[in-house]
Amino acid sequence: MVRNCLWNRNGLTMTIEKKLLGTSPSGGATDVAEVFSTYVYTGTGSGQTIYNGIDLKTEGGLVWIKNRGSTSNHCLFDSARGSGGTSDKRLFANSTASETTGACDWAGFEQGYTGDPSGFVLNSNGSSDRINQSGQTYASWTFRKKEKFFDVITYTGNATVRTIAHSLGSVPAMIMIKATGETRPWVVYHSSLGNTKHISLNATTSATTADSWNNTTPTDSVFSLPSHIADVNGAAQSYVAYLFADNSSEDADDQMIKCGSILITSGTQGVNTVNLGWEPQFVLIKRAVGSAEDWIMLDSMRGLASFVQNGCKALYPNNDVSENNNSSGIGPSAIYNITPTGFTIGNDLVNTGQTYIYMAIRAPMMKEPEAATDVFSLLKETSANLNQTPKFKQVSNFPVDFVVNKKFISAGNWWSGIRLTNSRVQLDTSSGGETSVASSHEFDYNDGVAVGALTGSSNFMSYMWKRAKGYFDIVTYSGNSTSGRTVAHSLGVTPEMMWVRRRNGSGEFKVYHSGVGPTKYMVLNSTDTQTTFQHIWNNTAPTSTVFTLGNDSGVNTNSNTYVAFLFATLDGISKVGSFVGNGSIQTIDCGFSAGARFVFIKNIQASNHSWFLFDSARGIVSGNDPYLQVDKTIEQTSNIDPIDPHNSGFIVNNNSQVNTYNQTYIFYAIA
Repeated sequence: MVRNCLWNRNGLTMTIEKKLLGTSPSGGATDVAEVFSTYVYTGTGSGQTIYNGIDLKTEGGLVWIKNRGSTSNHCLFDSARGSGGTSDKRLFANSTASETTGACDWAGFEQGYTGDPSGFVLNSNGSSDRINQSGQTYASWTFRKKEKFFDVITYTGNATVRTIAHSLGSVPAMIMIKATGETRPWVVYHSSLGNTKHISLNATTSATTADSWNNTTPTDSVFSLPSHIADVNGAAQSYVAYLFADNSSEDADDQMIKCGSILITSGTQGVNTVNLGWEPQFVLIKRAVGSAEDWIMLDSMRGLASFVQNGCKALYPNNDVSENNNSSGIGPSAIYNITPTGFTIGNDLVNTGQTYIYMAIRAPMMKEPEAATDVFSLLKETSANLNQTPKFKQVSNFPVDFVVNKKFISAGNWWSGIRLTNSRVQLDTSSGGETSVASSHEFDYNDGVAVGALTGSSNFMSYMWKRAKGYFDIVTYSGNSTSGRTVAHSLGVTPEMMWVRRRNGSGEFKVYHSGVGPTKYMVLNSTDTQTTFQHIWNNTAPTSTVFTLGNDSGVNTNSNTYVAFLFATLDGISKVGSFVGNGSIQTIDCGFSAGARFVFIKNIQASNHSWFLFDSARGIVSGNDPYLQVDKTIEQTSNIDPIDPHNSGFIVNNNSQVNTYNQTYIFYAIA
């Protein structure tokens, strides 16, 4: 059974609790996590409930499912047509076929029980690979009916000019209509195209001039249909309509969904930007004016910011093909950069002058964690569990957004994996850029990382972070070679430590730490001391909303893409700080109540001092402590006693690596 956790903001989980529909936890507008979910799961071939936190049983809505690994139809189930049992009433986004009702593993919607979130239920039907075949991986997108977000209705055509009432509560910005009883195309209205054009969901063709909407713009209560177009209003024919809102006119804090368009004006990277005012978790995009092109469906759970060599993990509503990383054309590489304020269309000179339409759904607001175990996890992989699959689910109760791992009893590289970019970056070397995530390290699951057998006989140590307000955030951006350039983030507080790394080529991890200041920087893969250089942070400290960059190639130059990891002190959970060595023994108070699970220390004044890493899984004890050196590929050292445990944080002993008299040290610790 899928773990009872609710996904939230590109890999965040929320405490499972029943909230009043129509209100957020703060009493304001509905949180998008209550009405939309991307959920990835593995088919079992037998009955299972997918607890995604969305209540469609009482509220109604749409579930859209696609097999990620094989050629299989996009299956759509909704509450308006009704579904369950052997009459599952499915439609295929990629097909003109009429509604089918044969067995397809679908059982219906699940309201949930006390302590469980809602979701949908799958039956057993081993003959179908569409939604629940054993061993197959699936992506699902759930839309709950909610004013100013989404509505689903059915109606019967009458071949006369008419209006169809809806309950969206605002003017629809996008409408998808499908005849359910006949073989007919999907007809799509988009506000950016106007009321004289439509576009087909099941085809690559661009927008067509037609009076499918009776040349009349929809209102907040009805949309209009002509008398003579059977695709939307044939006599005695049944239809379903999916209506999506646009919140552009709402207060920024209340916005959940936007529909719009962008004209490609340049092939220069970073120029073709869509400013939503918030970070998206889902984007549906289509070239609408110009040459034919696939619809592209992307989400942050599978990796929204594209991997610079292989593109995003794209699925195509008009095509039954498997998930694709192909970087050619606008397609999978359409979104190569996701930011706290929107997204950027990839650079493709061929498509300059052409228009793309989109629908974007907001990532839920990050929330402060209640405990360190909600946002950080350790996994010490021994010979006994080395080949267990998937990994990380066994120890983390949250979607892992960032993981760092290394062999600890033999030499081996340090690797970092990033859900947002579906990529990995090496920590201990400056050679090479970002690489694709191997199948052994896929970010596939809502409550962890799908990790296959790590090869070799050596044990691995893995450190796992979740994005959360006041604790940790990840930002991707494109360089522009401009000193003083600011990059927005969603940490919600001032970052006290940042790691910045070029994605599309060689580079070093440039490190900001509040104990060093904005006029200096350090290098994660080096034993060097702090270096004074204005072109990294532009001599400007970060704020609670932005960080500032110079024009150094390591952090900000044209034609380069970057990723930044932001860390902060959160009371009782994490501590970013510094101390001066006393050459004896001293307690480092982090404000914890049960000691530290993770300690990261670096001498910033003396050369040839490594970045030392300690963790409770391998041992932070009163005695010898095994430590790893992040700037080196060597195995752990365990014949000395640099630190000892302490309830409030940790103790540094009389050891030259961590407590030399009158030397300054920076550290990062997690409770």
